[in-house]
Amino acid sequence: MKKIYTPLFLIIVCFAPLFSTFAQSGRIPVSSEKGIVTSSHKLASQAGAQILSDGGNAVDASIATAFALAVTLPSAGNIGGGGFLVYRGEDGTETTFNFREKAPLAATETMYLGEDGKVKDNSNHDGLLAVGVPGTVAGLYKAHQKFGKLDWKDLLKPALKLAKKGYPVSEDMQWFFKWVKEHKDDYASTAEIFLKEDGSLYKNGEILVQKDLYKTLKRIQKHGPDGFYKGKTAELLADFMAKNGGIITEEDLARYEAEEMKPIKGTYRGYDIIGM
Repeated sequence: MKKIYTPLFLIIVCFAPLFSTFAQSGRIPVSSEKGIVTSSHKLASQAGAQILSDGGNAVDASIATAFALAVTLPSAGNIGGGGFLVYRGEDGTETTFNFREKAPLAATETMYLGEDGKVKDNSNHDGLLAVGVPGTVAGLYKAHQKFGKLDWKDLLKPALKLAKKGYPVSEDMQWFFKWVKEHKDDYASTAEIFLKEDGSLYKNGEILVQKDLYKTLKRIQKHGPDGFYKGKTAELLADFMAKNGGIITEEDLARYEAEEMKPIKGTYRGYDIIGM
């Protein structure tokens, strides 16, 4: 039977509410005998590749890449969303991790519906009611505890550096900045971060620094999931929800758990398939 996976194969698919993503594209082939990291931003891929060079494995590299994307791909790279991770090790170990978002305890079957029984104001897609309890941090940590090789704190270093010192804005980010400006009245806190003080757009090559995100990532680096689902970050998130019509609470965050699951397996035209 043919195999579709390399000796160490890993997929992470992350989701974030509100925004879609336009991935960077290219046509230059890259070859490697020891491993390849690919993502939707060059700097995030470089972060993962550096972790491999430092002796980390594919899980370590994926975690570093994912956290770096939280900085460099604000439209979709996330710690406020969720995703899946599919793993096959060199020894044949196959497993998956499910860390998709979960409904808050206060969620109801009718919370998106108006009196006419129809979805009100696209509330199932727009606004704080559409946001699920985030799973990314818990999922990445769970995968690291089982398969990670390097220290957790080291995997956060590339993302922390990008958030604190900033990185050059690219052409691919312009659509996102324009979207933020067009919706700044609805998403004031987002506009405060991704627009300049005078409300203008960042130009290509200008440096974007994210001080608040740095503080959040620093807490995750120091305390693991507890640095996100408990303490200061949880308080800030729950407080913002309460003040702006959301329903996620500190209890929702504290109760979140990622899940390791047996993969679904099958074959297609002589190839083994493993997936969620």
